[in-house]
Amino acid sequence: MTDSKQDDSEGNRAYPGFDPKSVEAYIVKDPEAMAMNFARALESLGKAASAWLAPRERGERAEDIDPMTDMVKTLSKVTEYWISDPQRAFEAQTQLMSGYFGLWTRSMQRLSGNEEPIESPPPAKDKRFADDDWQKNPFFDFLRQTYLLTADWAEKLVIDADGLDAHTRHKAAFYVKQITAALSPANFVATNPQLYRETVASNGENLVRGMKMLAEDISAGGGALKLRQTDMSKFAIGKNMALTSGKVIAQSDICQIIQYDATTDTVLKRPLLICPPWINKFYILDLNPQKSFIKWCVDQGQTVFVISWVNPDSRHAGKDWVAYAREGIEFALDTIEKSTGETEVNAIGYCVGGTLLAATLALHAKEKNKRIRSATLLTTQVDFTYAGDLKVFVDEEQIEALENQMKAVGYLDGSKMATAFNMLRASELIWPYFVNNYLKGQEPMPFDLLYWNADSTRMAAANHSFYLRNCYLDNTLSQGKMVLDGKRLSLKDVKIPIYNLATREDHIAPARSVFLGSQFFGGPVDFVVTGSGHIAGVVNHPDRHKYQFWTGGVVKGEFDTWIAQAKETAGSWWPHWHSWIEEKDSRRVAARIPGGGAMNAIEEAPGSFVMEQA
Repeated sequence: MTDSKQDDSEGNRAYPGFDPKSVEAYIVKDPEAMAMNFARALESLGKAASAWLAPRERGERAEDIDPMTDMVKTLSKVTEYWISDPQRAFEAQTQLMSGYFGLWTRSMQRLSGNEEPIESPPPAKDKRFADDDWQKNPFFDFLRQTYLLTADWAEKLVIDADGLDAHTRHKAAFYVKQITAALSPANFVATNPQLYRETVASNGENLVRGMKMLAEDISAGGGALKLRQTDMSKFAIGKNMALTSGKVIAQSDICQIIQYDATTDTVLKRPLLICPPWINKFYILDLNPQKSFIKWCVDQGQTVFVISWVNPDSRHAGKDWVAYAREGIEFALDTIEKSTGETEVNAIGYCVGGTLLAATLALHAKEKNKRIRSATLLTTQVDFTYAGDLKVFVDEEQIEALENQMKAVGYLDGSKMATAFNMLRASELIWPYFVNNYLKGQEPMPFDLLYWNADSTRMAAANHSFYLRNCYLDNTLSQGKMVLDGKRLSLKDVKIPIYNLATREDHIAPARSVFLGSQFFGGPVDFVVTGSGHIAGVVNHPDRHKYQFWTGGVVKGEFDTWIAQAKETAGSWWPHWHSWIEEKDSRRVAARIPGGGAMNAIEEAPGSFVMEQA
């Protein structure tokens, strides 16, 4: 017989770091308390179900678009390819079974101590499997490896399926990733070692708190889950966010124009107009004084004007891109001229705000309007060939269904776009919060960026339909086929200097897509790539000394070739951009006051439009 010390030694040799005594953490100590808490959790789960059903029973909420329909239809095409040939199906099944058998064999060998102790590391940067027991505990290690093996096999089925058009394959790959992300063993109490231990240690109290939060969030979403990603009570616009001093000096049906107070004795002669996206709100550029791009620009001697878009309702149903160009960008240019007397402006467009700005520049070129003398495009696509996973949601059938839904109320609810963006990174933006909130029963930490992310906006029906059809579906802007106000647009007509910023890890406007779009303008384009993603890469104050940016030569060829040859510079891109602005026109004048004496302030910045909740 062997003693316990020898048993422990053999266990550690098979699974390095595994202590057989650690299984005590997985043993229920108080079954009665656990049963009571499970009953309480089930009671709250019932309330969550009622909160989901009630608005549907009252006819207040209808599922106009079944999100499962397109997924089933798409994946059925993949399934059809594999089951149409018995030999092909058998080979696919054999491949999976062989993988399972090999994994099982290795696991048994390691348990018995007949194999060299090799730890299988988790995938790089996969936070789902950070807990030590995902590797050290034989059961959870086997679960993890089985899941990863199955997920890889499922993704390979899509890759190897012949006869699929590019869009169907893209959708199938996206849906498979959504399914595998949802079915991760990290998302279930019984298969997540950390969750299991916490549930045992608290006798299920975590589930009581979690199910209560689930019921609250479904009720707050009016019958849909409003996933909380941050503590929303810790932030308030105008109190600890969007604090840069300024005035709203003009207002149209679709926007307010804010002019910010100068902080320098002199300012650049050319004012700066910022056209933010209307998907979410402008204060991403003014989160707080330590992160504010707007304040930093003011402190460099820029006279900053910002378009604050309306959060549209049924009254704005017919507001299309012509309206947003005329009543938004052109209205802002008119306001700047009234306030400052200047007819030459530097403009910035961010994300879809940049796409609108590019289209407006092409329209202005047709009309000989030369008020915008330089344009900076931040994570902006003007060509949508490589537009990333958002294209999954765009085809004729899905757009028609969406248009029918918007027709009923005149807009797209903000939660729809928020969900779509979260799905792009479900393993980071959905499931970790699901686990933390509803299974661990923990309130999320306060985070200003996630507050902004949750402060979603509605989309006017005509605007959103035009955007989806002309950009994502038909890609008309780069092809010279987009028509605004009866005029056919060409980006080749845009001759002014362009500063085109992409972010290296962008999942909304991929750097490759922004790079390709740079080649369609008719004038000089300075293409710059910054580290991080769609938000963090742009909102990167120099004082933080984070990330880096890349600059290079002429924008031509392939993105990978360009980035390999580009010059890397540590830190924020903001100073580089400001130098670029000054190279175009460095003349300075005395500091200006909002309205310039010709216009009265309507209200203090950040204004009332930004306060409207979706």
